Amino acid sequence: MRFFSRQRHAVRSLKLNMITEKKRQILIFLIFAAAVLAAPYFLKGNYLLNVFVFVGINTMLAIGLNLLLGYAGQISLGHAAFFGMGAYISGIITARFPVDPFLVMILAATIAGALAFVIGSPILKLKGHYLAMATMGFGIIMYIIFNETVDWTGGPSGLSGIPNLHIGSLIFDNDLNNYYLVWLSTLAVMLLSINLSQSRIGRALRAINDSEVAARVMGVNARILKVRIFTVSAVISAVAGSLYAHIMTFIAPASFGFNFSVELLTMVVVGGLGSIYGSFLGAAILTMLPELLRVFQDLDIIIYGLMLILMTMFMPGGLISGIEAAAGFIAARMKGTKDSDAQA
Repeated sequence: MRFFSRQRHAVRSLKLNMITEKKRQILIFLIFAAAVLAAPYFLKGNYLLNVFVFVGINTMLAIGLNLLLGYAGQISLGHAAFFGMGAYISGIITARFPVDPFLVMILAATIAGALAFVIGSPILKLKGHYLAMATMGFGIIMYIIFNETVDWTGGPSGLSGIPNLHIGSLIFDNDLNNYYLVWLSTLAVMLLSINLSQSRIGRALRAINDSEVAARVMGVNARILKVRIFTVSAVISAVAGSLYAHIMTFIAPASFGFNFSVELLTMVVVGGLGSIYGSFLGAAILTMLPELLRVFQDLDIIIYGLMLILMTMFMPGGLISGIEAAAGFIAARMKGTKDSDAQA
């Protein structure tokens, strides 16, 4: 009887901890959302607003990749392909036909998700560098398609004439409107991802990341879960691509190549694997970094590679884990000082 009593107490404690963590996550999200929505009133000039529009798009992409890499432990070097699919499907259809861009966004996300589901089943059977090579190959194939189907995509010259998004008379054709459009979408993706990470599926994904064999032994269907999270990640990337196309009103294959896949991977690693807010941090840093790297011209990919190596060696948890560790250290020191004063 004592054994079962201890078991019930342990389960009750676990449930209380989960409820407390969920409340903490909701509070952090509400504070972050309030800060993001209030930011335009403190950002001076359209240039900064425009930069943060792209921070929002890159945050969506980084979150999508982080769900796959940070939670499920499955690397992808071809995620720019799904970003490009969303952009080109939305761009081609809305530039040629008078259809509602939001309906086309849904279509683009559906097609990207369906393709991810189809190719994910065989690709995700691979592991390690074999998986990385397979996803890189997919990204290169899609880049070639974007380049060579000139009649549809415009080829290397790009595709122009893409209309801005609109809801009735509200047209998203300026930086302020685009800012709120992108960040409301990004906050929705963040909330979805936080709920997913705190759910039974999120715990199963982390179990796969820790040890796929152990997860299978515990009854987790690892194959299906990996394909599903790959699909969700592709859908998020396609939505970001559609937003990008309608904000820019012009797209070219160079924006969806292998270099951008590496940049996305760098965002996730720098921000912190398995951290939704780390995705934002990594996206913000690497979106603003190119402005500082212009003097290095074509050496940016080398710098991203060095950042990946250094972060993996010295801060494998990313910047977000470093910030959390620093905050914990400061809190412990402050508590220790208070205890010393009380004893004195």
